[in-house]
Amino acid sequence: MKNITLITGASRGIGAAIARLCAENGHAVAINYRTGADAAESVADAIRDAGGKAITVQADTANAADIIRMFETVDAELGTVTGLVNNAGIHGPRGRLDALGDADIARVLDVNVRGYFNCAIQAVKRMSTKHGGQGGAIVNISSGSAHIGAPGEGILYSASKGAVNSLTIGLSQEVAAEGVRVNTIAPGLIETDMPGPEKVARLGPSQPSGRVGQPIEIAEAALWLLSEKASYVNGANMRVAGGKI
Repeated sequence: MKNITLITGASRGIGAAIARLCAENGHAVAINYRTGADAAESVADAIRDAGGKAITVQADTANAADIIRMFETVDAELGTVTGLVNNAGIHGPRGRLDALGDADIARVLDVNVRGYFNCAIQAVKRMSTKHGGQGGAIVNISSGSAHIGAPGEGILYSASKGAVNSLTIGLSQEVAAEGVRVNTIAPGLIETDMPGPEKVARLGPSQPSGRVGQPIEIAEAALWLLSEKASYVNGANMRVAGGKI
C-alpha cells in the first residue's frame, strides 16, 4: 500500500521535520499550513528536489470546513491518506489561569482539540475498513505538559494536550479492529519557536540529558509509529523527552 501522509502544521518545526523524513522514506506527503505559505513551499520544494512527492495545502485546522477541503484536496492530488500526523497547535497566552480571556480559551481549544478531533474524523472515514478503507495510522502530537500541568505558565495548553491524550486512548480502541492504529507522541523541550530561544537556552542544560531535543528526534518516532514496524503498537503515549518524566 502506498504511503500517503498528511501532516498538519508542517511548514516549520516538528511538522516540517516529519514531512521531510516521511518523504525520504517513500511517503507522498501533504504539508498543511495556515499562514506560512512560503515556508510550506520551501519544505515541499526541498522534498521535490530530493526526488520525493509533496504538496502544500492551506487550511486552518480550527475550522471544520477547512479540514474537509484539505482532505478532499489530498484525495484529488495524492490519493487517499494512509497516515495522519495531528501536529498543528498553539500555546496561547503564557501566564496564570485567572489572566485568561474566554477568546483565548476558545482559540487554543479550537486548534489543539477540535482540530485534532475533526482531522481524525476525516482520516477514519478514509482509513477504516468499516468505511471501505484499507487501514492506516494516526499520530497525535501531544506534550509532556499534559502530565506536568505547567502552573503559572500554560495550564490551558496543558489541558488541551490532556484532551489529545484521551482522544488517543479512546479512538485507538474504537478503530483497532478496523485497521487503524492511533498513537501519541509526547515531546519534551524541543528546539522550536514554540518554547522560543530564551526558554531553550535557559532550561536546556537542566534537562536530564543535558540538552534540548531536536525536531528530527520527534520525526523519527512519528515515522516509526506510522510504519508497519509498529504494527502492534496502538493507544501508546510515547514520551520523547531525553529522560524528562
